[in-house]
Amino acid sequence: MRLNIATRTASILICIGVCACSPPRPDLTRLYSFQTQADQQPPVIVIHGALGGRLSDSALPREVWPGPLRRLLFSDYESLELPIDPQTLEPAASDLSVSGITDKAAGKDFYGRILRVLEEAGGYEPGVLGQPVRDGQKRYYIFSYDWRQDNVRTVKVLDQFIEQIRADYGQPDLKVDIVAHSMGGSITRYYVRYGIQDVLDTNEFPATNYGGERIRRVILLGTPNLGSAKAIISLAKGFKIGFGAIPVEVVATFPSTYQLLPHPISVWLVNQDGEQMKRDLFDVDFWRNLEFGVFDPAIRERVVSRRGSREGAAYLAVLERYFAKHLERGRRFVWSLTVPVPESRVRYVVFGGDCYLTPARVLIEEDQGSPHLRLYPDEVRNRRPGIDYEGLMLEPGDGVVTKASLLARQALDPTVERHEFSFFPMNYAFFLCEKHDALTSNINFQDNLLHNLLSVDLE
Repeated sequence: MRLNIATRTASILICIGVCACSPPRPDLTRLYSFQTQADQQPPVIVIHGALGGRLSDSALPREVWPGPLRRLLFSDYESLELPIDPQTLEPAASDLSVSGITDKAAGKDFYGRILRVLEEAGGYEPGVLGQPVRDGQKRYYIFSYDWRQDNVRTVKVLDQFIEQIRADYGQPDLKVDIVAHSMGGSITRYYVRYGIQDVLDTNEFPATNYGGERIRRVILLGTPNLGSAKAIISLAKGFKIGFGAIPVEVVATFPSTYQLLPHPISVWLVNQDGEQMKRDLFDVDFWRNLEFGVFDPAIRERVVSRRGSREGAAYLAVLERYFAKHLERGRRFVWSLTVPVPESRVRYVVFGGDCYLTPARVLIEEDQGSPHLRLYPDEVRNRRPGIDYEGLMLEPGDGVVTKASLLARQALDPTVERHEFSFFPMNYAFFLCEKHDALTSNINFQDNLLHNLLSVDLE
């Protein structure tokens, strides 16, 4: 009898342990695989974020990004560098072209699962641009773009993409739904406000709601609505991948990186005493005076070594002017997304992570009489007693985007009133315990995504 009781007790404990380790998961197919009213569902466009599109060299041909596992682990990706036109200080024609979305790489899923969920549970079929759509079909489309380029340039390509879908449906007034990850959300938000206008040449931002007339709902996933301190790190130290990094001088040729920098209304810089500092991140002199990024003597020596002394010196002079120009465009881009504009009818639903400590601020430290920019808490050498540098420099987020930036708020504290120049017509937000590049695979995101896309009563 005692053995029987002990056995049953052990069985109960095992069951409890199994249940604790394996929480129930929603059956998405049972929840959403209804084929009725398909004609009421507009097409869905999936837009990836930075680094999310495959890039290939058509001349070879071979995939340059992300490429095979060995390349991800060990390559310095110098071939990603955008050539610069020295007269216009804009990217010249690149040998690389977009060859699709990065559904998976190195055995890790990035966008593959969300596409399968749209098909298997949502009843969507993959759409082919230029192919007419029959009545009763639900389609999703993948918008892949060169994530290195200026976001306004990408917006113009997105507009052509949407207009072709309208033509394929035979509906010139068709509205689409958009699911946008990371920087893809910034591109979408600009398109809603300004359409194909380039408003970054001045400090005036005349909104037209051009994109708002072409979009029904927008699902934003991990979008840095007030920028990301990670962009500072990328421009200062390069973008870490595997055992290496995309070099600073390569990242500096990507106009999109400047457009991901933290918004000026955010506190992004502190000193070793824990005090806020007022510096203009978008002023080239900030970078030059600290000898950071392309002004780092070690980086400059590497450029000259690679190109030769005369060519290297000439290229550095061009790169400095290019850096200054795209810092200014970056400033205007982040402001263009937050200045108040007339509200559109586009519904914004925001998803993101808030469980991982994420870079929120960088720190200037005086060390041996010179200022040094510290990007992570463990880099601070001369710590002041009583200062929590981890708490000062890091905030909850998804490892790339903080919760505050996701919500386009200048402070994590939800009781702090929103800044007057942080206008964001969000309907609601949903938080997940996932890292930035795993958000699309989260089952709770997928559940709520399908609910939002397929519900006809959320207008």
